[in-house]
Amino acid sequence: MTTLNDLHSISSTFSSTFSNTDKMPVLFLGHGNPMNAIEENEFVAGFRNLAKTLPQPNAILCISAHWYTKGTKVTAMEMPKTIHDFGGFPQALFDVQYPAKGSPELAVETKRILTPVEIELDETWGLDHGAWSVIKHLYPEANVPVIQLSIDYTKSGQYHFELAQKLQSLRHKGVLIIGSGNIVHNLRLVDFHNYDRDNYGHDWAIEARQTINDYLLDGNFQPLINYEKMDKAIQLAIPTPDHYLPLLYTLGLKDKSEELSLFNDKLLAGSLSMTSVKII
Repeated sequence: MTTLNDLHSISSTFSSTFSNTDKMPVLFLGHGNPMNAIEENEFVAGFRNLAKTLPQPNAILCISAHWYTKGTKVTAMEMPKTIHDFGGFPQALFDVQYPAKGSPELAVETKRILTPVEIELDETWGLDHGAWSVIKHLYPEANVPVIQLSIDYTKSGQYHFELAQKLQSLRHKGVLIIGSGNIVHNLRLVDFHNYDRDNYGHDWAIEARQTINDYLLDGNFQPLINYEKMDKAIQLAIPTPDHYLPLLYTLGLKDKSEELSLFNDKLLAGSLSMTSVKII
């Protein structure tokens, strides 16, 4: 267990371990069905193709839809466990391990730069499937340390967008910041009969994807931050904010001079989207 007495030495280690780098890209990955971790499809191929375009990171900081907490936490253990936070899937999925190291140094630095927000150093969580199911396609050898930053469910979209902006300095230390969720994510309205139909969405999902994509590509993020005030299609696309808020962390890190592009931009099973974002 990391004690307060350890924090100073860990923090000083960060500067020597994480050298200055060119600015790293920022990603939002639509992670979709946990089975994407072990199945072969166009979306995981999209993740692998993305990996070919990325500089080698010193570490990854992931904001996953599946670590939704009161207050904000950051994983600070040396070896995070692989969390199988789902049910009803084949044993082969539960057998997957992603043995990436953690980074207490990065966790402490993250806590420091987010001051005065109170960040809890957590040694009990690990890597949930929102993190490992996609990161394993980017770095299959698990050779890049990974930490997770939780999402405080008591806070607004504006709060999360602004909190992300404080992470900007990490991009110059070789840290690849990844938001992982799904922009359109309404599990109650999934059309299982059309699950394998290519790019299939309900009318409201088609409208919501187009509206959000237009705002993304125009660089007009304020309506996306205030998603709760948008029309009925958006409300159906975002019935709960857990899978949407990781997108705001990605957008909060975009500089005006940077380019935003979309990939894996398809609807799935009527009420889900795999749309992913790269900022560089």
